[in-house]
Amino acid sequence: MTDFLALSLVLLVSGLLAVPLAVRLGLGSVLGFLLAGIAIAPLLQMRGVDLISLQHFAEFGVVMMLFLIGLELDPAVLWTMKFKLLGVGGCQLVLTTLAVMVAALGVGVDWRVSLAVGVILALSSTAIVLQTLDEKGVMKSDGGQRIFSVLLFQDMAVIPLLALLPLLAAPDLVTAALTQYDTGTPNPVQDWMATRPDAVRAVLTVGAIVAVIGAGNFLTRPFFRFVAQARMRELFVATALMMMVSIALLMSLVGLSPALGAFVAGVVLANSEYKHELESNLAPFKGLLLGLFFITVGASMNFGLLRSAPLLMIGLSAGLIAIKAAVLYLIARMFKIEPQDRGLFALGLAQAGEFGFVLIALSVRSHVLPTPLADQLLLVITLSMLVTPLLFLLNDKIARRSFGTAQKRQPDDIDHSGPIIIAGHGRFGETTNRILHRAGYETVVLDHSSQHLELLRTLGFKAFFGDPTRPDLLHAAGIETAQVLIIAIDHRQQAIDLVRHVHQAHPHVHMVARAIDRAHFYELYAAGCRDIVRETLDSSVRAGRYALEAMGLHPYIAQKTAEDFIIADRHNTAELAPLYDPSLPLHRNQAYLNKNRAIHREEDSGFVAGKATYLNRVDRSWAHPRKADFQAQEKLRAAKDTTDL
Repeated sequence: MTDFLALSLVLLVSGLLAVPLAVRLGLGSVLGFLLAGIAIAPLLQMRGVDLISLQHFAEFGVVMMLFLIGLELDPAVLWTMKFKLLGVGGCQLVLTTLAVMVAALGVGVDWRVSLAVGVILALSSTAIVLQTLDEKGVMKSDGGQRIFSVLLFQDMAVIPLLALLPLLAAPDLVTAALTQYDTGTPNPVQDWMATRPDAVRAVLTVGAIVAVIGAGNFLTRPFFRFVAQARMRELFVATALMMMVSIALLMSLVGLSPALGAFVAGVVLANSEYKHELESNLAPFKGLLLGLFFITVGASMNFGLLRSAPLLMIGLSAGLIAIKAAVLYLIARMFKIEPQDRGLFALGLAQAGEFGFVLIALSVRSHVLPTPLADQLLLVITLSMLVTPLLFLLNDKIARRSFGTAQKRQPDDIDHSGPIIIAGHGRFGETTNRILHRAGYETVVLDHSSQHLELLRTLGFKAFFGDPTRPDLLHAAGIETAQVLIIAIDHRQQAIDLVRHVHQAHPHVHMVARAIDRAHFYELYAAGCRDIVRETLDSSVRAGRYALEAMGLHPYIAQKTAEDFIIADRHNTAELAPLYDPSLPLHRNQAYLNKNRAIHREEDSGFVAGKATYLNRVDRSWAHPRKADFQAQEKLRAAKDTTDL
């Protein structure tokens, strides 16, 4: 007991000292935990601490992290990511494996060993990368979403890789130290699974996934309601932890990744009314366990091997990062990732990952890798993970120099609330804000642009710097008592996420959102917004009205045609929105196309019939004068002015 308390104290003190210092220096919390592990490594080795077992326990933080990420994803959104998962993720795994394999073949390594090394080093660190993306607030960016899709594909790919790697076994490999990498005692259930036919194992694996989905859909809600009746927060926390342990155990017994199973469970519960409660309860445990995992990674470095061949090990690590970054940058260009996000994508995934430890252990036990090479690979993986936070800092520096990215500024302290909140204050938000103020309504503006906000403040507007998609900033701006939220942010996915959050958490708030295009309109509609303005609609309608007048139509007919078009468009888009499927190209969505054709036929026949009605009307006194009328009025005004003189 005393040894356990002493170990706990050492781990806590090292983290509490190293992490704040690393954060203050701009290095991030992940590097702080890694450095803490390196610092206490001699003490842990002297005390004979089993770092491998401790690391396996801490890996439960990765399981929790993927569960919480799954909670943030709507199943429909995940379905729309399937092309990113298979395209970007699959391409990354294949091309990186081939590139590393070619490099290994170039130095005379056997092809089977080269292929195994390529597969192992092609994986990236889910724990470090996602934690760093979350800290930097770029998880929702295009680059962050592409990185997440690659990591998710890698986590899924670990399952078939565990089955395929033993097929590369070579009989002449050195296997004297196989037991060094034995990561656990035999498990009767796993042994029984291993001896079953492939068909039986496949059925059991699918059955485990179906069980997780079924429990998430039908059992968790009634069970959480039952626990909630006790009105004890501790019981709810215990229930959440029990669910996570159950999922991890079930997935492990059938040979699946516990992290992948937890992610599936999180996606299933994404629309649950207990979503936010689960997030708030599990987030502290996730952070502590991830910190412990990073400490064990730093402490498990093979310093003896590093001291014996420092140039070789550092060179191998740097070569791996260079190869992966080059391949990833090529993929970023192939899949047309935004230029400002390509560096984040390439450098963010350039390290090796924690699943490499598992694959190396399996490869040694299966006679695929010799022990000396396995030792070197373990150190390369650890070194590459260690420098990952520095790669993110390098990307920040490159981005500031290449794209003029401003240095990060902390959000303002919001000390004012109002009935109307405007999220984003570009050209769209500015015009809306001016109209509202002219009508006598007070607004609160949240935006990322410092220049816009300073100008607004000088004009007397209530404006604050910060990310308008953050729930805490919305809360500070008074979202609980607000009546209207105007969503004018530029990023389309962030706008959808904000609509979905407000629709679920604050259904009393009326939302008005800007849509970039018609597809964005449908996505915002599905997220819960009903007043949606396509950013070029009004200007396009006005241009059409001007063109009708230029063709000789009476201003009354032109104006009424434009007004009727807007009314019909609002009605038609509401009917088309449920038929829109973001996973299908429009030309393959027959239900959408048929409805669209019917609407166009109805519009054409309606205009022909309505035009005659307009022509027969006499009350056209409100119609805007034409250019000739304006010129005539100017002449009369000039003559009147002369007479008055």
